[in-house]
Amino acid sequence: MSWRAITEGLAEYYRAPYRQAMAREARDRDDLFRLLVLSEALGIPNPAAPYTLELMPLVWDDFHDWHRRMGMPHSPLDHIRCC
Repeated sequence: MSWRAITEGLAEYYRAPYRQAMAREARDRDDLFRLLVLSEALGIPNPAAPYTLELMPLVWDDFHDWHRRMGMPHSPLDHIRCC
């Protein structure tokens, strides 16, 4: 057994109980990011709109999953029909 295998095994041992909590936190962080990027399109004033406009192509791919997770059965944007 090498040191690398032992190190990886210990890292997995300590991370395993928190994996679900970390995944949930990452998803919540990503949801907040999407809300900030799409806020101007959703009618929420965003002072950083010129900067977030460049990021919109990155969030379009997961837009359907995001609005379903936020509890919106259909797209809240008039110009985006995903379902």
